Amino acid sequence: MDTVTIRRYDNAPGSDDLGTWNRFVASSRNGTFLFDRGYMDYHSDRFTDCSWMVFKGGSLRALLPANITADGVLHSHQGLSYGGWILPVGHVDGAELLAIFSAAAEAWRNAGIRELDYKPVPAIYHRMPADDDLYVLYRLGAEMTGCGLSTSIDLRQPVTFSQMQRRHLRKASQLDHEIVESRDTAQFMRLLDSCLQERHGVRAVHTSQEMQLLRDRFPDNIRIFQLMVAGSEEPQAGVCVYDTGIVAHAQYIATTPAARKQDMLSLLFHHLITRVFADRRYFDFGISTEENGAILNAGLLRQKVSYGGGGTVYTRLRLRI
Repeated sequence: MDTVTIRRYDNAPGSDDLGTWNRFVASSRNGTFLFDRGYMDYHSDRFTDCSWMVFKGGSLRALLPANITADGVLHSHQGLSYGGWILPVGHVDGAELLAIFSAAAEAWRNAGIRELDYKPVPAIYHRMPADDDLYVLYRLGAEMTGCGLSTSIDLRQPVTFSQMQRRHLRKASQLDHEIVESRDTAQFMRLLDSCLQERHGVRAVHTSQEMQLLRDRFPDNIRIFQLMVAGSEEPQAGVCVYDTGIVAHAQYIATTPAARKQDMLSLLFHHLITRVFADRRYFDFGISTEENGAILNAGLLRQKVSYGGGGTVYTRLRLRI
């Protein structure tokens, strides 16, 4: 029987790992563009990369995007919304993943790692079922440390807005407006930061420069849509969508006070859900929780559900090594 071997990803000049890694992600059953090194490495100055590659019989079998902190905790990955084991389309089942986890745990102990902070890829992002890691973590005694509640629309079913949203849509439709896909990242980020400062006293996780860099690297995956109203050169509402080809995820949502008063966001989301991304499997609005799920923003959740969505969880688990 072929032996499972595991080693760290090598980003040194001359290494072939970058190309090997990206090709595996692109052909995997549960990888998204967030695991492409062009995305992962944009904030390499903030995180110490400690990603892992698993081989069996000379064949690459799995990847783990991860970083490590000074306290000996391996995180998968603090700079990403999710990031568990990335698996090939076939030939890796729960039994083999159990062997992979066992080999990894030994390698991690030898490297001084004492704990794994694990965020599996939510099922809506899978090209084919890939929840084997959840079973293996249960077998190994992992405990759940977080559960973010998101809202997703299954676009393979008829989309049904609530009665309230239909009223909002009729009201906003009377405006002289235009919905455009914008290349002006800076303009959108100004709107976003203004909205976040006004409503929550915070700024976006990404800077304008970072968003421009990422959008330039992934123009087919990171898309910005803005609602413009006649008489104003500035957008009144905007959504930055992370499009994996399966899931269109609303990464950032921004509105002006006037847009909120006149329900312009309903108009923008209706356009995205029923036209732009109608051929995707899911439209995901993101979590309505804070502090790893301990706090639920019920008002925000109800607003998202009113577009016709249901619950999707973004879980977090801890495994003692």
